[in-house]
Amino acid sequence: MLVAGVDEAGRGPLAGPVVAAAVILNPNSPIENLKDSKLLSAKKREYLFEQINNQALAVSWSSCSVIEIDSINILQASLLAMRKAILNLKIMPNQVLVDGNILPNLSGLVVDARAIIKGDQLEPAISAASIIAKVIRDRLMLELDQKYPIYGFLKHKGYGTKEHVAALKRYGQTIEHRNSFLKKILGCKEHA
Repeated sequence: MLVAGVDEAGRGPLAGPVVAAAVILNPNSPIENLKDSKLLSAKKREYLFEQINNQALAVSWSSCSVIEIDSINILQASLLAMRKAILNLKIMPNQVLVDGNILPNLSGLVVDARAIIKGDQLEPAISAASIIAKVIRDRLMLELDQKYPIYGFLKHKGYGTKEHVAALKRYGQTIEHRNSFLKKILGCKEHA
């Protein structure tokens, strides 16, 4: 049976896209030390990212932009990115295992699906998806750091650290910041 693990990265930050990944591991080519991406160093994530891409039967990722996040909310954007990642797999799984407690809309797909709380710590395929999503999002945040170096995206990846909030107060927001998140913090209404 082909099982796809699905997870996302970037639900909590104030800036940047949310990224979701879907991975079908190869049972004949196991990958050791798969775990929740948050429990791994950046170096270990990069190493496993390469292993997953080289050994898995299928790997896919998708994202939703800041505009989509502000338009449909972060939960719906995360679920949409998950759906797109599943649809982008080169082979369709028989079963989809999603980290969390809510499934994305899988209408039109003939698959068994389960949401698993802490699935990224329990299911290797979800752990693999967690790693893919995190590495891709970190790379996208590196690009934003190069475009907007004064915000320190490379360091905090868009999360609401003291340094990030201070930069927002000093320089205003970019088009890469989530209005829906900043309203709560800064009372912002529009991008600078």
